[in-house]
Amino acid sequence: MAGVRVLIGTRKGAFVATADGTRKKWDITGPFFGGWEIYHMKGSPVDPNRIYVSQSSGWFGQIIQRSDDGGKTWQQPGTPAGEAKTTPEGMPKVDSNKFVYDTQHTPLTTHQWYDGTQHPWEFKRVWHVEPSLTDAETVYAGVEDAAFFKSTDGGKNWHEMSGLRLAQGEKWAPGAGGMGLHTILIDPTNPDRIYIAISSAGCFRTDDGGKTWKTITKGLHSLYIPNPTAEIGHCVHRIAMHPARPNTVYMQKHWDVMRTDDAGENWREVSGNLPTDFGFPIDVHAHEPETIYVVPIKSDSEHYPPEGKLRVYRSKTGGNEWEPLTNGLPQKDCYVNVLRDAMAVDKLDSCGIYFGTTGGQVYCSPDGGDNWTTIAHDLPAVCSVEVQTLP
Repeated sequence: MAGVRVLIGTRKGAFVATADGTRKKWDITGPFFGGWEIYHMKGSPVDPNRIYVSQSSGWFGQIIQRSDDGGKTWQQPGTPAGEAKTTPEGMPKVDSNKFVYDTQHTPLTTHQWYDGTQHPWEFKRVWHVEPSLTDAETVYAGVEDAAFFKSTDGGKNWHEMSGLRLAQGEKWAPGAGGMGLHTILIDPTNPDRIYIAISSAGCFRTDDGGKTWKTITKGLHSLYIPNPTAEIGHCVHRIAMHPARPNTVYMQKHWDVMRTDDAGENWREVSGNLPTDFGFPIDVHAHEPETIYVVPIKSDSEHYPPEGKLRVYRSKTGGNEWEPLTNGLPQKDCYVNVLRDAMAVDKLDSCGIYFGTTGGQVYCSPDGGDNWTTIAHDLPAVCSVEVQTLP
């Protein structure tokens, strides 16, 4: 029977949960890298045993970790056998952790700051790792301050694809949570087409493998910026697409759930009857391109579910018409949040939906959202959830 492996990144370490295809009994290992913030971890579609991890600390900096055996053991890519991976103070010391910005071009030296002045680009952490769909050695990274990096040697060396920041990067500005490149979507029918989203600059697309980029924000409307329909400045929280329909992309914005059917050239709102259209994650059913999921949060100042009821909302019509999914989820006194990278789906015949909360709970629905069970109750705050469907 096929099974699943759930990769869970938290504020205090990484965890790996596995189950067979029934998804009833879970085995959890970890924490790996205990005490460190795990912003994201994701497995290669080419080699399921290859998993990349972004490990971060305000004290000790950024570390990329990699497993080649499905999460049993880990290494920093490029570290010679037997050599210390960190300095005695805990700082990362290998080349795999060097993310160096291209500063050869004037537009790439500064970006806008909170007060409207220009500010130097400063690397802080890796928000998202996205393995190639065709090569286990190739992996992309979205970082803060927002930039797009690529490795072709399994994470040993990283090179910035600076064409992205030439897309008016001098106008980008951080939001309350920083200026991170948090979503990378690769078109499975055309690997040269990649969508990315940045908080709080907007949404961008490349059609030539990352050499040049186009801003794709037409139709977005944001009341909290000086020009609500400006090309740059929209706080996109998350984007998602179904691999069979790569021209259709769904977006959870700071406010508004949006949709495009022409690869981002035009967006329209599909918030419909949601109780609030503020939230962070959005995802698409594995087998139904018109079935999408969001988790409404009360507001941008109150990061918890309306009425203290944890509800995932599902639309089977690609937006506008939404239904609450509550069976197995707490419906009173629940004041957790679900972060942007903390929702995922598996590819089993009965599609499983997964999400984690800032309260440390990880939920699974093995039937597309109709019924929910808890994989874990008491983990640290969950930053990210990814799922691998195993043979």
